[in-house]
Amino acid sequence: MPSKTNIMMTYAGLVFIWATTPLAIVWSVSDLPVLWALVLRFFLALPMAVTLLLLFKVHFPCHAQAWHSYLAGSFSLIGSQIFTYIATAYLSSGIIALMFGLAPIMAGLIGRFVFQQHLARLQWLGMLVSITGLGIICFGEETQHVHPVGIALMLLSVLTYAMSIFWVKKVNAKIEPVAQATGSILVSTLAALCIVPFIWQDVPTAWPSLKSMAALLYTVIMASLIAMFCYFKLVQNIQATTLSLTTVMTPMLALLIGALFNQEALSMMVFVGASVLLLGLFLYFYRDLKASRSLAQKIKSSSSS
Repeated sequence: MPSKTNIMMTYAGLVFIWATTPLAIVWSVSDLPVLWALVLRFFLALPMAVTLLLLFKVHFPCHAQAWHSYLAGSFSLIGSQIFTYIATAYLSSGIIALMFGLAPIMAGLIGRFVFQQHLARLQWLGMLVSITGLGIICFGEETQHVHPVGIALMLLSVLTYAMSIFWVKKVNAKIEPVAQATGSILVSTLAALCIVPFIWQDVPTAWPSLKSMAALLYTVIMASLIAMFCYFKLVQNIQATTLSLTTVMTPMLALLIGALFNQEALSMMVFVGASVLLLGLFLYFYRDLKASRSLAQKIKSSSSS
């Protein structure tokens, strides 16, 4: 069992990577066809993942339950990212990250209607407030790079990501995070191979710019490898709703990163909508945060006595 400090550092690292990945995706498709950028990401990530697996001498399970877990994990990779990459034509990197802030809402709805988990009134209110915030962003700003098609694509992306969290935890294969990430990347790469015949006519014929190549490598090394190792490590050690909370912390950071490095407009309506959305997420998680704080205080009191 990893230490609390280890889990906290892993959590912080995942938040940082996911806050910067949307911009890296936008930059990677600036000189590459969208789906080729996605396919190349997994073609490059797989040999690196296998190398790390061999380097750390981690056992790679190949039984049926393990492959089931790899398949479930791949939905948080290519299953979710295919919608995200297509959405780059319609949304800025900051809005893409902001949309991922809805992951806890999706996770809550899946928990309620699929696993019959109870949702309190405050959680339903939080959902309503968050959706209102999203509406302000989508319909209250004409100059921001926002399009209904992009919003719909990102909702599909977030839904697939949230489903993957529950699916991996339900399979509960007890696999090392490095092996889980490698297996999920392998399944994602096989899915990417199936995409190639449909995009072959758009195969890149020239080397992309240095910025585009650097962004592609960032998505490979940081988002597909390091982030996935962190992600599956957290999946096995914390609750699904707590893991989804990482996406609450990234939107404002991602909006600022997009404005600073990609000159993405940050209007007052975007800030208002983002603030309302995050307020809704705070309301949604208020009971969990209060319960976690009370538990921490009890543990502290019992240890001191």
